[in-house]
Amino acid sequence: MTVLMNIGAGLFHVLTPVNLLLLVVGTFLGIIVGALPGLNSSIAMGILIPLTYGMDPATALCILAGIYTGSTAGGSVSAILLEIPGTGAAVVTAFDGHQMQLQGRGGLALGISSVSSVFGGIAASFVLALCAPFIAAQALKFGPPEYLMLSVMGFASVIGMSTGRTSKNVMGILIGLLISMIGISPQGGLKRFCFGSNALLEGVPLVPMLIGLFGISTIIKTIADTKPLKRGSETMENVKQAIQIVKMQYPDRKMLKSFLPVWLHSTVIGNIVGAIPGAGMTVAIFMAYDQVKRSRPDLPFGTGVPEGVAAAECANNSVVGSSMIPLLALGVPGNAASALFLGALMIHGLRTGPKFFSESPAVAYTLIGAFLFASIALLPVMHVFVNYMATHVMRLRREPLNALILILCVTGAFASGNNYTYIAFAVAFGVLGFLLKEWDIPFGPLILAVVLGDMLESYYIQSTVALRHNMLNLLKRPICAGLLILTVFFLLMPIYQMIKKRRAGTS
Repeated sequence: MTVLMNIGAGLFHVLTPVNLLLLVVGTFLGIIVGALPGLNSSIAMGILIPLTYGMDPATALCILAGIYTGSTAGGSVSAILLEIPGTGAAVVTAFDGHQMQLQGRGGLALGISSVSSVFGGIAASFVLALCAPFIAAQALKFGPPEYLMLSVMGFASVIGMSTGRTSKNVMGILIGLLISMIGISPQGGLKRFCFGSNALLEGVPLVPMLIGLFGISTIIKTIADTKPLKRGSETMENVKQAIQIVKMQYPDRKMLKSFLPVWLHSTVIGNIVGAIPGAGMTVAIFMAYDQVKRSRPDLPFGTGVPEGVAAAECANNSVVGSSMIPLLALGVPGNAASALFLGALMIHGLRTGPKFFSESPAVAYTLIGAFLFASIALLPVMHVFVNYMATHVMRLRREPLNALILILCVTGAFASGNNYTYIAFAVAFGVLGFLLKEWDIPFGPLILAVVLGDMLESYYIQSTVALRHNMLNLLKRPICAGLLILTVFFLLMPIYQMIKKRRAGTS
Protein backbone atom coordinates (compact mmCIF):
# COMPACT_ATOMS: atom_id res chain seq x y z
CA MET A 1 0.00 0.00 0.00
CA THR A 2 2.85 2.39 0.85
CA VAL A 3 4.50 1.70 -2.50
CA LEU A 4 1.26 2.40 -4.37
CA MET A 5 0.82 5.65 -2.45
CA ASN A 6 4.38 6.71 -3.32
CA ILE A 7 3.83 5.88 -6.99
CA GLY A 8 0.59 7.87 -6.94
CA ALA A 9 2.35 10.82 -5.31
CA GLY A 10 5.11 10.72 -7.93
CA LEU A 11 2.62 10.65 -10.80
CA PHE A 12 0.66 13.48 -9.18
CA HIS A 13 3.79 15.64 -9.07
CA VAL A 14 4.53 14.96 -12.73
CA LEU A 15 0.95 15.71 -13.80
CA THR A 16 0.78 19.11 -12.15
CA PRO A 17 0.36 21.70 -14.94
CA VAL A 18 3.74 23.38 -14.42
CA ASN A 19 5.75 20.17 -14.22
CA LEU A 20 3.94 18.60 -17.16
CA LEU A 21 4.49 21.70 -19.28
CA LEU A 22 8.18 21.84 -18.42
CA LEU A 23 8.47 18.11 -19.09
CA VAL A 24 7.15 18.64 -22.62
CA VAL A 25 9.42 21.67 -23.05
CA GLY A 26 12.39 19.62 -21.87
CA THR A 27 11.50 16.85 -24.32
CA PHE A 28 11.24 19.35 -27.15
CA LEU A 29 14.55 20.96 -26.18
CA GLY A 30 16.14 17.51 -25.99
CA ILE A 31 14.98 16.66 -29.51
CA ILE A 32 16.52 19.88 -30.81
CA VAL A 33 19.79 19.17 -29.00
CA GLY A 34 19.84 15.59 -30.26
CA ALA A 35 19.13 16.62 -33.84
CA LEU A 36 22.06 19.06 -33.93
CA PRO A 37 25.26 17.09 -34.65
CA GLY A 38 27.86 17.65 -31.95
CA LEU A 39 25.39 18.33 -29.16
CA ASN A 40 23.89 15.72 -26.83
CA SER A 41 21.90 15.28 -23.63
CA SER A 42 24.97 15.48 -21.41
CA ILE A 43 25.85 18.94 -22.71
CA ALA A 44 22.31 20.25 -22.29
CA MET A 45 21.84 18.79 -18.82
CA GLY A 46 25.28 19.89 -17.65
CA ILE A 47 24.45 23.47 -18.61
CA LEU A 48 20.95 23.49 -17.13
CA ILE A 49 21.62 21.71 -13.83
CA PRO A 50 22.85 24.82 -11.97
CA LEU A 51 19.92 26.79 -13.36
CA THR A 52 17.51 24.40 -11.60
CA TYR A 53 18.92 25.30 -8.17
CA GLY A 54 15.96 27.51 -7.22
CA MET A 55 13.36 25.08 -8.56
CA ASP A 56 11.47 22.39 -6.75
CA PRO A 57 13.39 19.08 -7.12
CA ALA A 58 10.42 17.46 -8.90
CA THR A 59 10.29 20.28 -11.45
CA ALA A 60 14.03 20.11 -12.08
CA LEU A 61 13.93 16.34 -12.61
CA CYS A 62 11.01 16.64 -15.03
CA ILE A 63 13.02 19.02 -17.22
CA LEU A 64 16.14 16.84 -17.13
CA ALA A 65 14.20 13.62 -17.80
CA GLY A 66 12.58 15.27 -20.82
CA ILE A 67 15.96 16.42 -22.15
CA TYR A 68 17.52 12.98 -21.70
CA THR A 69 14.61 11.19 -23.38
CA GLY A 70 14.18 13.72 -26.18
CA SER A 71 17.84 13.99 -27.11
CA THR A 72 18.23 10.22 -27.35
CA ALA A 73 15.38 10.05 -29.85
CA GLY A 74 16.26 13.34 -31.58
CA GLY A 75 19.63 12.05 -32.74
CA SER A 76 17.81 9.92 -35.31
CA VAL A 77 16.62 12.99 -37.24
CA SER A 78 19.99 14.03 -38.61
CA ALA A 79 21.11 10.39 -38.78
CA ILE A 80 18.23 9.53 -41.13
CA LEU A 81 18.12 12.75 -43.14
CA LEU A 82 21.82 13.49 -43.49
CA GLU A 83 23.63 10.32 -42.35
CA ILE A 84 25.18 12.46 -39.61
CA PRO A 85 24.17 10.98 -36.23
CA GLY A 86 23.08 13.76 -33.91
CA THR A 87 24.19 11.68 -30.93
CA GLY A 88 26.30 8.57 -30.45
CA ALA A 89 23.11 6.64 -29.73
CA ALA A 90 21.96 7.17 -33.36
CA VAL A 91 25.03 5.74 -35.08
CA VAL A 92 23.36 2.43 -35.92
CA THR A 93 20.12 4.17 -36.92
CA ALA A 94 21.97 5.76 -39.83
CA PHE A 95 22.86 2.35 -41.31
CA ASP A 96 19.35 1.66 -42.60
CA GLY A 97 17.61 4.95 -41.84
CA HIS A 98 19.58 7.04 -44.32
CA GLN A 99 19.20 4.38 -47.00
CA MET A 100 15.44 4.64 -46.53
CA GLN A 101 15.76 8.41 -46.95
CA LEU A 102 17.65 7.96 -50.24
CA GLN A 103 14.84 5.65 -51.38
CA GLY A 104 12.22 8.31 -50.65
CA ARG A 105 11.09 6.70 -47.38
CA GLY A 106 12.71 9.13 -44.96
CA GLY A 107 9.38 10.10 -43.40
CA LEU A 108 8.57 6.46 -42.74
CA ALA A 109 12.03 5.92 -41.22
CA LEU A 110 11.43 8.84 -38.84
CA GLY A 111 8.00 7.45 -37.97
CA ILE A 112 9.46 4.02 -37.22
CA SER A 113 12.21 5.66 -35.17
CA SER A 114 9.71 7.65 -33.10
CA VAL A 115 7.32 4.75 -32.45
CA SER A 116 10.22 2.45 -31.53
CA SER A 117 11.64 5.07 -29.18
CA VAL A 118 8.27 5.39 -27.42
CA PHE A 119 7.98 1.61 -27.00
CA GLY A 120 11.49 1.28 -25.60
CA GLY A 121 11.12 4.29 -23.30
CA ILE A 122 7.79 3.17 -21.81
CA ALA A 123 9.05 -0.38 -21.27
CA ALA A 124 12.20 0.92 -19.56
CA SER A 125 10.12 3.16 -17.26
CA PHE A 126 8.18 0.15 -16.01
CA VAL A 127 11.40 -1.82 -15.54
CA LEU A 128 12.82 1.11 -13.57
CA ALA A 129 9.70 1.32 -11.39
CA LEU A 130 9.82 -2.42 -10.63
CA CYS A 131 13.55 -3.07 -10.29
CA ALA A 132 14.99 0.05 -8.63
CA PRO A 133 12.94 -0.15 -5.38
CA PHE A 134 13.58 -3.91 -5.13
CA ILE A 135 17.33 -3.54 -5.61
CA ALA A 136 17.37 -0.65 -3.13
CA ALA A 137 15.61 -2.81 -0.54
CA GLN A 138 18.18 -5.55 -1.02
CA ALA A 139 21.02 -3.03 -0.87
CA LEU A 140 19.96 -2.08 2.67
CA LYS A 141 21.58 -5.36 3.67
CA PHE A 142 24.93 -4.17 2.31
CA GLY A 143 27.81 -3.43 4.63
CA PRO A 144 31.23 -1.94 3.82
CA PRO A 145 32.53 -5.21 2.28
CA GLU A 146 29.53 -5.44 -0.05
CA TYR A 147 29.94 -1.85 -1.17
CA LEU A 148 33.64 -2.46 -1.70
CA MET A 149 32.90 -5.37 -4.03
CA LEU A 150 30.17 -3.35 -5.74
CA SER A 151 32.75 -0.66 -6.55
CA VAL A 152 35.18 -3.26 -7.87
CA MET A 153 32.42 -4.81 -10.00
CA GLY A 154 31.60 -1.36 -11.39
CA PHE A 155 35.16 -0.94 -12.62
CA ALA A 156 35.18 -4.49 -14.01
CA SER A 157 31.94 -3.89 -15.92
CA VAL A 158 33.52 -0.90 -17.69
CA ILE A 159 36.38 -3.12 -18.84
CA GLY A 160 34.15 -6.05 -19.76
CA MET A 161 31.70 -4.00 -21.83
CA SER A 162 34.37 -1.99 -23.62
CA THR A 163 33.65 -3.51 -27.10
CA GLY A 164 37.24 -3.37 -28.34
CA ARG A 165 38.26 -0.19 -26.48
CA THR A 166 39.61 -1.85 -23.34
CA SER A 167 42.84 0.15 -23.18
CA LYS A 168 40.96 3.45 -23.69
CA ASN A 169 38.47 2.60 -20.95
CA VAL A 170 41.25 1.60 -18.55
CA MET A 171 42.98 4.91 -19.26
CA GLY A 172 39.73 6.75 -18.50
CA ILE A 173 39.39 4.84 -15.23
CA LEU A 174 42.94 5.70 -14.18
CA ILE A 175 42.42 9.41 -14.91
CA GLY A 176 39.15 9.33 -12.96
CA LEU A 177 40.84 7.67 -9.99
CA LEU A 178 43.53 10.35 -9.97
CA ILE A 179 40.82 13.03 -9.92
CA SER A 180 38.97 11.23 -7.10
CA MET A 181 42.14 11.34 -4.96
CA ILE A 182 42.15 15.15 -4.90
CA GLY A 183 41.22 16.51 -1.47
CA ILE A 184 41.66 15.34 2.09
CA SER A 185 42.31 11.61 2.49
CA PRO A 186 39.62 9.83 4.53
CA GLN A 187 42.17 7.86 6.56
CA GLY A 188 44.99 10.21 7.49
CA GLY A 189 43.43 13.62 6.89
CA LEU A 190 46.29 14.61 4.60
CA LYS A 191 45.91 17.08 1.74
CA ARG A 192 46.37 15.43 -1.63
CA PHE A 193 46.93 17.30 -4.90
CA CYS A 194 45.23 20.46 -3.61
CA PHE A 195 47.99 22.77 -4.91
CA GLY A 196 47.30 25.28 -2.16
CA SER A 197 43.63 25.74 -3.14
CA ASN A 198 41.10 25.56 -0.34
CA ALA A 199 38.38 24.94 -2.92
CA LEU A 200 39.89 21.49 -3.54
CA LEU A 201 39.93 20.35 0.08
CA GLU A 202 36.61 18.54 -0.38
CA GLY A 203 37.62 17.20 -3.78
CA VAL A 204 36.76 18.32 -7.28
CA PRO A 205 33.18 19.67 -7.40
CA LEU A 206 31.12 17.36 -9.59
CA VAL A 207 28.89 19.85 -11.43
CA PRO A 208 31.67 22.20 -12.70
CA MET A 209 33.63 19.14 -13.76
CA LEU A 210 30.69 17.83 -15.79
CA ILE A 211 30.03 21.26 -17.31
CA GLY A 212 33.64 21.47 -18.43
CA LEU A 213 33.84 17.93 -19.77
CA PHE A 214 30.64 18.06 -21.77
CA GLY A 215 30.02 21.74 -22.49
CA ILE A 216 33.26 23.65 -22.81
CA SER A 217 35.18 20.75 -24.36
CA THR A 218 32.55 20.54 -27.12
CA ILE A 219 33.02 24.23 -27.92
CA ILE A 220 36.79 23.81 -28.13
CA LYS A 221 36.38 20.70 -30.29
CA THR A 222 33.94 22.47 -32.60
CA ILE A 223 36.19 25.48 -33.03
CA ALA A 224 39.15 23.22 -33.75
CA ASP A 225 37.47 20.84 -36.19
CA THR A 226 34.22 22.14 -37.64
CA LYS A 227 34.12 24.22 -40.77
CA PRO A 228 30.85 26.18 -40.89
CA LEU A 229 28.64 25.71 -43.94
CA LYS A 230 28.58 28.75 -46.19
CA ARG A 231 25.21 30.08 -47.22
CA GLY A 232 24.51 29.23 -50.84
CA SER A 233 27.03 26.40 -50.88
CA GLU A 234 26.15 23.03 -52.38
CA THR A 235 26.33 21.33 -48.97
CA MET A 236 23.97 23.84 -47.38
CA GLU A 237 21.51 23.52 -50.27
CA ASN A 238 21.57 19.73 -49.98
CA VAL A 239 20.82 19.99 -46.28
CA LYS A 240 17.86 22.27 -46.91
CA GLN A 241 16.46 20.11 -49.68
CA ALA A 242 16.82 16.87 -47.69
CA ILE A 243 14.80 18.26 -44.80
CA GLN A 244 12.13 20.13 -46.71
CA ILE A 245 10.81 17.11 -48.59
CA VAL A 246 10.29 14.92 -45.49
CA LYS A 247 7.06 14.60 -43.54
CA MET A 248 6.47 12.15 -40.72
CA GLN A 249 4.82 8.87 -41.78
CA TYR A 250 3.85 6.06 -39.43
CA PRO A 251 4.06 2.28 -39.96
CA ASP A 252 0.79 0.48 -40.61
CA ARG A 253 -0.68 -2.25 -38.44
CA LYS A 254 1.00 -5.06 -40.38
CA MET A 255 4.40 -3.46 -40.04
CA LEU A 256 3.86 -2.79 -36.33
CA LYS A 257 3.03 -6.46 -35.83
CA SER A 258 6.26 -7.49 -37.56
CA PHE A 259 8.21 -5.08 -35.32
CA LEU A 260 6.92 -6.58 -32.06
CA PRO A 261 9.56 -9.39 -31.78
CA VAL A 262 12.28 -6.89 -32.69
CA TRP A 263 11.10 -4.46 -30.02
CA LEU A 264 10.91 -7.18 -27.36
CA HIS A 265 14.44 -8.40 -28.04
CA SER A 266 15.83 -4.86 -28.21
CA THR A 267 14.03 -3.83 -25.02
CA VAL A 268 15.47 -6.75 -23.08
CA ILE A 269 18.98 -6.03 -24.37
CA GLY A 270 18.68 -2.29 -23.70
CA ASN A 271 17.42 -2.74 -20.14
CA ILE A 272 20.06 -5.30 -19.21
CA VAL A 273 22.93 -3.32 -20.71
CA GLY A 274 21.62 -0.02 -19.31
CA ALA A 275 21.49 -1.40 -15.79
CA ILE A 276 25.18 -2.37 -15.94
CA PRO A 277 27.35 0.55 -14.77
CA GLY A 278 29.62 1.81 -17.50
CA ALA A 279 28.16 -0.25 -20.36
CA GLY A 280 26.52 2.64 -22.25
CA MET A 281 24.15 2.96 -25.19
CA THR A 282 26.67 2.06 -27.86
CA VAL A 283 26.96 -1.49 -26.56
CA ALA A 284 23.17 -1.87 -26.40
CA ILE A 285 22.42 -0.62 -29.92
CA PHE A 286 25.10 -2.73 -31.58
CA MET A 287 23.97 -5.82 -29.64
CA ALA A 288 20.33 -5.20 -30.57
CA TYR A 289 21.20 -4.61 -34.23
CA ASP A 290 23.33 -7.76 -34.31
CA GLN A 291 20.50 -9.73 -32.69
CA VAL A 292 17.91 -8.67 -35.27
CA LYS A 293 20.36 -9.45 -38.09
CA ARG A 294 20.79 -12.97 -36.74
CA SER A 295 17.06 -13.51 -36.27
CA ARG A 296 16.23 -12.23 -39.78
CA PRO A 297 18.96 -13.51 -42.12
CA ASP A 298 16.53 -13.08 -45.04
CA LEU A 299 16.71 -9.27 -44.82
CA PRO A 300 19.57 -7.27 -46.44
CA PHE A 301 20.44 -5.03 -43.49
CA GLY A 302 22.26 -1.83 -44.34
CA THR A 303 20.20 -1.25 -47.48
CA GLY A 304 17.15 0.39 -45.92
CA VAL A 305 15.56 -2.32 -43.76
CA PRO A 306 12.92 -0.88 -41.37
CA GLU A 307 13.70 -3.52 -38.73
CA GLY A 308 17.22 -2.13 -38.41
CA VAL A 309 15.87 1.29 -37.49
CA ALA A 310 13.33 -0.20 -35.09
CA ALA A 311 15.94 -2.30 -33.26
CA ALA A 312 18.46 0.52 -32.79
CA GLU A 313 15.96 3.15 -31.62
CA CYS A 314 14.12 0.80 -29.28
CA ALA A 315 17.38 -0.31 -27.68
CA ASN A 316 18.86 3.14 -27.11
CA ASN A 317 15.67 4.48 -25.51
CA SER A 318 15.47 1.39 -23.29
CA VAL A 319 18.87 2.34 -21.92
CA VAL A 320 17.53 5.77 -20.88
CA GLY A 321 15.32 4.48 -18.08
CA SER A 322 17.34 1.43 -17.09
CA SER A 323 20.54 3.47 -16.68
CA MET A 324 18.88 5.11 -13.68
CA ILE A 325 18.48 1.78 -11.83
CA PRO A 326 22.02 1.60 -10.37
CA LEU A 327 21.96 5.34 -9.67
CA LEU A 328 18.70 5.39 -7.70
CA ALA A 329 19.14 2.01 -5.99
CA LEU A 330 22.89 1.92 -5.31
CA GLY A 331 24.15 5.47 -5.80
CA VAL A 332 26.31 4.35 -8.74
CA PRO A 333 25.69 6.16 -12.06
CA GLY A 334 25.04 3.80 -14.95
CA ASN A 335 26.49 6.19 -17.54
CA ALA A 336 27.56 9.80 -18.02
CA ALA A 337 23.99 11.09 -18.35
CA SER A 338 22.85 9.45 -15.12
CA ALA A 339 25.87 10.99 -13.39
CA LEU A 340 24.39 14.37 -14.30
CA PHE A 341 21.20 13.42 -12.48
CA LEU A 342 23.39 12.67 -9.49
CA GLY A 343 24.77 16.20 -9.74
CA ALA A 344 21.26 17.64 -10.00
CA LEU A 345 20.12 15.78 -6.89
CA MET A 346 23.23 16.85 -4.97
CA ILE A 347 22.46 20.50 -5.73
CA HIS A 348 19.10 20.00 -4.00
CA GLY A 349 20.71 18.26 -1.01
CA LEU A 350 19.59 14.75 -2.01
CA ARG A 351 21.68 11.60 -2.22
CA THR A 352 20.79 8.48 -4.14
CA GLY A 353 21.34 4.99 -2.78
CA PRO A 354 19.51 2.28 -0.84
CA LYS A 355 17.76 4.77 1.45
CA PHE A 356 16.66 7.07 -1.35
CA PHE A 357 13.29 5.35 -1.81
CA SER A 358 12.57 5.42 1.92
CA GLU A 359 13.90 8.91 2.72
CA SER A 360 12.81 10.73 -0.48
CA PRO A 361 10.10 8.54 -2.05
CA ALA A 362 8.24 11.46 -3.64
CA VAL A 363 11.35 12.60 -5.54
CA ALA A 364 12.30 9.04 -6.55
CA TYR A 365 8.90 8.15 -7.97
CA THR A 366 8.53 11.57 -9.57
CA LEU A 367 11.67 10.87 -11.56
CA ILE A 368 10.31 7.47 -12.62
CA GLY A 369 7.00 9.05 -13.63
CA ALA A 370 8.85 11.78 -15.52
CA PHE A 371 10.60 9.21 -17.71
CA LEU A 372 7.28 7.48 -18.39
CA PHE A 373 5.45 10.63 -19.45
CA ALA A 374 8.46 11.96 -21.37
CA SER A 375 8.38 8.76 -23.45
CA ILE A 376 4.64 9.18 -24.05
CA ALA A 377 5.07 12.85 -25.01
CA LEU A 378 7.89 11.95 -27.35
CA LEU A 379 5.67 10.94 -30.27
CA PRO A 380 3.57 14.13 -30.65
CA VAL A 381 6.55 16.38 -29.91
CA MET A 382 8.68 14.57 -32.51
CA HIS A 383 5.82 14.83 -35.01
CA VAL A 384 5.63 18.61 -34.59
CA PHE A 385 9.39 18.99 -34.74
CA VAL A 386 9.91 16.93 -37.90
CA ASN A 387 6.98 18.40 -39.82
CA TYR A 388 7.32 22.04 -38.90
CA MET A 389 10.68 22.88 -37.29
CA ALA A 390 13.45 20.51 -38.42
CA THR A 391 14.34 22.71 -41.40
CA HIS A 392 14.90 25.80 -39.27
CA VAL A 393 16.86 23.93 -36.60
CA MET A 394 19.20 22.37 -39.16
CA ARG A 395 19.93 25.83 -40.56
CA LEU A 396 21.22 27.15 -37.21
CA ARG A 397 24.80 28.37 -37.46
CA ARG A 398 27.30 26.94 -35.01
CA GLU A 399 28.97 30.25 -34.11
CA PRO A 400 26.05 31.79 -32.15
CA LEU A 401 25.26 28.38 -30.67
CA ASN A 402 28.82 28.07 -29.36
CA ALA A 403 28.64 31.56 -27.85
CA LEU A 404 25.34 30.76 -26.12
CA ILE A 405 26.64 27.44 -24.79
CA LEU A 406 29.80 29.11 -23.46
CA ILE A 407 27.78 31.79 -21.63
CA LEU A 408 25.53 29.16 -20.08
CA CYS A 409 28.52 27.00 -19.10
CA VAL A 410 30.28 29.86 -17.30
CA THR A 411 27.07 30.98 -15.62
CA GLY A 412 26.18 27.44 -14.60
CA ALA A 413 29.63 26.71 -13.18
CA PHE A 414 29.53 29.83 -11.02
CA ALA A 415 25.93 29.26 -9.91
CA SER A 416 26.65 25.69 -8.78
CA GLY A 417 28.68 27.00 -5.82
CA ASN A 418 28.61 30.82 -6.02
CA ASN A 419 32.37 30.62 -6.37
CA TYR A 420 34.49 32.11 -9.16
CA THR A 421 36.99 29.28 -8.69
CA TYR A 422 34.36 26.90 -10.08
CA ILE A 423 34.61 28.71 -13.43
CA ALA A 424 38.32 27.93 -13.49
CA PHE A 425 37.52 24.27 -12.71
CA ALA A 426 35.04 24.14 -15.60
CA VAL A 427 37.57 25.66 -18.02
CA ALA A 428 40.32 23.29 -16.85
CA PHE A 429 38.11 20.25 -17.35
CA GLY A 430 36.99 21.68 -20.68
CA VAL A 431 40.60 21.58 -21.86
CA LEU A 432 41.01 18.10 -20.38
CA GLY A 433 37.83 16.96 -22.11
CA PHE A 434 39.09 18.27 -25.44
CA LEU A 435 42.35 16.36 -25.03
CA LEU A 436 40.47 13.20 -24.09
CA LYS A 437 38.34 13.53 -27.22
CA GLU A 438 41.46 13.94 -29.31
CA TRP A 439 42.87 10.76 -27.78
CA ASP A 440 39.49 8.99 -28.11
CA ILE A 441 39.23 8.30 -24.37
CA PRO A 442 35.55 8.04 -23.34
CA PHE A 443 34.10 10.17 -20.54
CA GLY A 444 31.86 7.47 -19.08
CA PRO A 445 34.59 5.39 -17.40
CA LEU A 446 36.27 8.57 -16.13
CA ILE A 447 33.11 9.88 -14.46
CA LEU A 448 32.28 6.47 -13.03
CA ALA A 449 35.80 6.25 -11.57
CA VAL A 450 35.45 9.71 -9.99
CA VAL A 451 32.22 8.65 -8.27
CA LEU A 452 33.38 5.16 -7.35
CA GLY A 453 36.89 6.24 -6.33
CA ASP A 454 35.71 7.78 -3.07
CA MET A 455 33.51 4.75 -2.37
CA LEU A 456 36.34 2.35 -3.10
CA GLU A 457 38.81 4.07 -0.77
CA SER A 458 36.39 4.64 2.11
CA TYR A 459 34.85 1.18 2.01
CA TYR A 460 38.23 -0.49 1.65
CA ILE A 461 39.37 1.12 4.88
CA GLN A 462 36.14 0.14 6.64
CA SER A 463 36.25 -3.38 5.20
CA THR A 464 39.76 -4.07 6.44
CA VAL A 465 38.52 -3.36 9.95
CA ALA A 466 35.28 -5.32 9.55
CA LEU A 467 37.11 -8.32 8.06
CA ARG A 468 39.97 -8.07 10.56
CA HIS A 469 42.55 -7.40 7.83
CA ASN A 470 41.80 -10.70 6.08
CA MET A 471 40.23 -10.07 2.67
CA LEU A 472 39.61 -13.78 2.18
CA ASN A 473 36.71 -13.35 4.56
CA LEU A 474 34.91 -11.68 1.64
CA LEU A 475 34.24 -15.16 0.29
CA LYS A 476 32.28 -16.01 3.43
CA ARG A 477 29.72 -13.30 2.67
CA PRO A 478 27.20 -14.48 0.00
CA ILE A 479 26.63 -11.08 -1.59
CA CYS A 480 30.37 -10.40 -1.80
CA ALA A 481 30.94 -13.82 -3.35
CA GLY A 482 28.23 -13.17 -5.95
CA LEU A 483 29.67 -9.76 -6.84
CA LEU A 484 33.13 -11.33 -7.09
CA ILE A 485 31.81 -13.89 -9.59
CA LEU A 486 30.31 -11.07 -11.68
CA THR A 487 33.62 -9.19 -11.47
CA VAL A 488 35.55 -12.18 -12.82
CA PHE A 489 32.92 -12.64 -15.55
CA PHE A 490 33.29 -9.06 -16.75
CA LEU A 491 37.10 -9.22 -16.65
CA LEU A 492 37.11 -12.38 -18.77
CA MET A 493 34.80 -10.93 -21.43
CA PRO A 494 37.54 -9.05 -23.36
CA ILE A 495 39.66 -12.22 -23.44
CA TYR A 496 36.67 -14.21 -24.75
CA GLN A 497 36.02 -11.59 -27.44
CA MET A 498 39.67 -11.64 -28.48
CA ILE A 499 39.69 -15.44 -28.78
CA LYS A 500 36.42 -15.33 -30.72
CA LYS A 501 37.82 -12.80 -33.21
CA ARG A 502 40.98 -14.84 -33.74
CA ARG A 503 38.96 -17.98 -34.42
CA ALA A 504 36.74 -16.08 -36.86
CA GLY A 505 39.84 -14.74 -38.62
CA THR A 506 41.42 -18.16 -39.05
CA SER A 507 38.22 -19.88 -40.20
